[in-house]
Parts: sequence; structure tokens; C-alpha cells
Amino acid sequence: MEYKEEDYLMLSGIQHFAFCRRQWALIHVEQQWQENERTVEGELLHKRAHDSFYPEKRGDMIVSRGLPVHSRIMGVSGVCDIVEFHKAEEGICLYGHNDYYTVYPVEYKKGSPKDSAIDILQLTAQAMCLEEMFSAKIEEGALYYGKIRRRERIVFTTDLRQQVKEAFNEMHEMFHRNYTPKVKWSKSCNACSLKDICLPRLGKAKSVNEYINRAVSEEGGNRFEL
Repeated sequence: MEYKEEDYLMLSGIQHFAFCRRQWALIHVEQQWQENERTVEGELLHKRAHDSFYPEKRGDMIVSRGLPVHSRIMGVSGVCDIVEFHKAEEGICLYGHNDYYTVYPVEYKKGSPKDSAIDILQLTAQAMCLEEMFSAKIEEGALYYGKIRRRERIVFTTDLRQQVKEAFNEMHEMFHRNYTPKVKWSKSCNACSLKDICLPRLGKAKSVNEYINRAVSEEGGNRFEL
């Protein structure tokens, strides 16, 4: 199956989806957004990474910034912060160049490496798009974190690729159904830019049935159902 261009989802949405399905739906299904300090800092870092769309030659390496990518198979499109093309004996051919190159995506993040795989999944999705576009095999890439100012090497395993495919399948299904999941509060809600829209604390409120049944049980009565 291949998706039509008008049905493409945002590739970067996989990071929101992996963090919280409700957050993804609020942004991509309901079109709600709210800035906070973290989102602004992240945008500034990406803006610096995308300073120039034109490729830059550095010895045996070509650096492309802000490279648009897409996948008909996964039905997504987006932009890679940086894609490095390294001269190699085997690889792909680039227009206007006689040599062969391997493809190496690099995603910029403002903070430090996370305990979860949300950044890794986004980078893996970029690599899968690049593989489809260039008919290439991409074994690894890197995440650059602004806080520690260094790259973290990421190997694109079969398991990571499968997680990406499953995530995009679920995202397409939810988008088609126009579905927003209910609140499931966790500690990570405190750092979410949408917490004032999502109101996650309300999701912890007890139901009317639960409240009445507790009151009745304390009086030794029967359970009550609305």
C-alpha cells in the first residue's frame, strides 16, 4: 500500500506520539498548540541547523541542511536537520557528482539524551524515508544534543524500524477516525507544553459511580450504578 500525498502525516509527529498519544492527537488531529520555554529553545536550535538549504562540501563529505523527505509507504513527510553524504567505495550516486556516497542523517535536539526512545524513533523514521527516496541502505545516524554538545550514535535496528512502522500505522488510523485518546496522567505531563489545554489532572478525578459507591459502602449499603 502507498499513501497519497494529501494523506501524509508529519514525520516529526512520531516524537509526540511516542511521548503521549493524546498530545499527538491534540496537535495533529485537533490542531491545538501552545508554546513554552522548551519548544521555543528547540525551534531556535532547529533554525540554526536549517540555516542553509544548499549542500556544503567538506572534503569527502557533502552536508545538506533542511532536506525535505517523505515516504509513500509510511505516508509521512518532513525535514531532516542535517544529512551527511560520505564518500565511499560503494553507495549511492548523487546528481552532479561522480563518486559514491553513504547517507548519514543527524537530528538536533536542545537538551540531553532521554531515557525514552522518542528521539531515536524520529531519527529512525528519517532514515527510512531517506532509504526509500535514495534506494539506499542506512545502517546508522546520530542525535546531536545541545546541552552536552556531542553526538550520540544510533544504529537502526530491525526492532526500531518495526516500532516506527507500527507507530505510523496507528497514527494514520487515529487521524482517519478523528480520535483523541482520554487523559492518562503521569509525571511527564508536568513538562508538556499542552498541559493547560489537556488538563491532565482532571483525568485523575474519580468517577461519580466510584464516589457514590465508596460513600454507600461506608454506610454498609449495596453498590450503585448510574
